Amino acid sequence: MLTVKSAHKGRDLLWLLAGWLAIPELALAQTSPFLTGATSLQTNILAWLTPVAIILVMVAGGLAMAGRASWGWFIGLVIGIPIAFGAPQIVTWVRGMFGT
Repeated sequence: MLTVKSAHKGRDLLWLLAGWLAIPELALAQTSPFLTGATSLQTNILAWLTPVAIILVMVAGGLAMAGRASWGWFIGLVIGIPIAFGAPQIVTWVRGMFGT
């Protein structure tokens, strides 16, 4: 038969466990693995994209000097580089527009 003392001990243990699980740091909870993976992917893409963008600007300048430049290249560079490097800000802006 349960005594009053053992019943309080079980209840206290239950409250301690509930409090422990309510605090993410104590429960060893982490952020979303998808968010961590997406952030890592974004960092890696920007690391690769930086030298590629620099080389493309140099190639476009060389084509312009040689008189062989197409306006499509320049329009693509002017639009593509800000989109590629401003993607996190663009996503934040769009999410803010829809309230998420």
